[in-house]
Amino acid sequence: MSGTTDKIKGMANEAAGNVKQGVGKMTGSEKLQAEGLAQEAKGEAQQTMGEVKNQASKAADTVKKQF
Repeated sequence: MSGTTDKIKGMANEAAGNVKQGVGKMTGSEKLQAEGLAQEAKGEAQQTMGEVKNQASKAADTVKKQF
C-alpha cells in the first residue's frame, strides 16, 4: 500500500472516529465515544505511516540519483 493510500484511509478513519464521538456524546453512549476515539487514533497512526512511507520513498529516490 502506498503512502498516499495510507494517508487517505487515515483521514477517513479519523473523520469517522470524530463522527462516532459526536454521536456518542449526543446520545450519551460512552461505548460509542470510546470506539470513536480509538478509530480516530487509528486514523492518525495511518496518516503518520503514510507520511513515513512517502519520506522513505523520497529518500530512496535521492540515493538512487546519486549512484
